[in-house]
Amino acid sequence: MLNILVIGNGQCGNRILDSINRHAMGGGKNCNRLAKFYSKQRFKSHVETLAFNTAVNDLKEMKFTKARDRVHIPHLHGVGANRNVGKQVFEENKEMIMRQVEERGNFDIAFVLTSASGGTGSSFTPLLIREMKNRYDYPVYCVVVLPFREEGTLYLQNSAFSIRDIRQSGVDGIILADNQYLKNIGGSIQEAYNGINDMIAERLLFLLDALDSEMMMVTDLGDFKTVMSGGAGLATIGFFKADKDMPIKTTIQNSLSPSGLLFSTNVYEEASRAMIVIKGDRKYLSIDEISTEIEKLSGAVGHVFKGIVVRDGEYPQILSLLTLESAHELEKLYNVAVQAIHYEKAKKQRVEEGVEMKRTFSQIEGMEPEY
Repeated sequence: MLNILVIGNGQCGNRILDSINRHAMGGGKNCNRLAKFYSKQRFKSHVETLAFNTAVNDLKEMKFTKARDRVHIPHLHGVGANRNVGKQVFEENKEMIMRQVEERGNFDIAFVLTSASGGTGSSFTPLLIREMKNRYDYPVYCVVVLPFREEGTLYLQNSAFSIRDIRQSGVDGIILADNQYLKNIGGSIQEAYNGINDMIAERLLFLLDALDSEMMMVTDLGDFKTVMSGGAGLATIGFFKADKDMPIKTTIQNSLSPSGLLFSTNVYEEASRAMIVIKGDRKYLSIDEISTEIEKLSGAVGHVFKGIVVRDGEYPQILSLLTLESAHELEKLYNVAVQAIHYEKAKKQRVEEGVEMKRTFSQIEGMEPEY
């Protein structure tokens, strides 16, 4: 049995973690919020969860994460999307934060969940990973959620610097997810956010289950590490669940398509290594079709690990983990972020020079009020 640590940093990371805990307690969207008091998380592995946040209200929103796993880092009500403030708060509370990690035990692998764009998550995560890598010998992977491109200049510039800092932290790999998918989910904004949280949670739970399962064809933690060490240190996850009449080859193709991936990429052009895990009843799993699709993918990306988990009575589900040699969509985000940085810099300079306000006040130069 693997020992796994999952940490949610900041509001986004907390919400994804809460979704993971809800699913692990056997609950769908209507799971009773009292489940955290009387239910037990049904992970195949031994999983410990932790949520860090400077905003106590964000922690209070968590409905399925036990109180002992929700850790408030004292700093009023958040860091206001200011990564410099967030870094300072982390350093001031570093030993308390690391004590919380230490008390959870020793692990085989850790995942840190965060948004790249906010304040607490984007600033804490690189520093937290750096400390974990300095103190412990288990691999640490980061799931990073990217913002809407029109979400605002501060969020865009935070994302650019946060991803850079995470890559330089010693992290063993970054799994990208993209909030642009919210546009495709529909419904209200809240439903959309819940949707992306559930998508990430579903994929991570599938991955954790697969790393600790007995398989016909085996993928294990060692294979996962090998896949994640390939490419440019970036990865994404695809997923698809078939219905009764869908051929297994179509299910695999759908998990590799843009609609199945958490981050937009052409896997046959940008992927470097891959791991495909197939779960389902034997009667739906054509080995010939599976081999054909795996060979097609390996011909484009190089090495592909494959695992098959037999589950009687279940329609096929496919998890595709892909490391990326390049990431065109991320390059586009950085281009927009650079524009945002220039915009904020120019605006700040105008304010400091006071040109507009001088013009405003000059209108009453030499005048006196008349009463």
